[in-house]
Amino acid sequence: MQTNILQIPYTEDLLLSLKESKEQFEQDARFFLAAKLYELGKISSGKAAKLAGLARVAFLLKLGQYQISPFQVSMDDIVKEAE
Repeated sequence: MQTNILQIPYTEDLLLSLKESKEQFEQDARFFLAAKLYELGKISSGKAAKLAGLARVAFLLKLGQYQISPFQVSMDDIVKEAE
């Protein structure tokens, strides 16, 4: 399987503003991209975890740190299920 690479330019002053290392910023960016795609229902938790460079369980647990539900069920689905 071919691996594609996404490049996002940023400057050192961004790292200084965030008080993060290059490695931490890039790791966080991967996680946030994966988390948002998962939250929008565009990819599965397994694919999101792989994109984030984490094990699936670790990815799902980390979602809670950012108030992102690990469950991809809408409120409408929950109400319909309850009825």
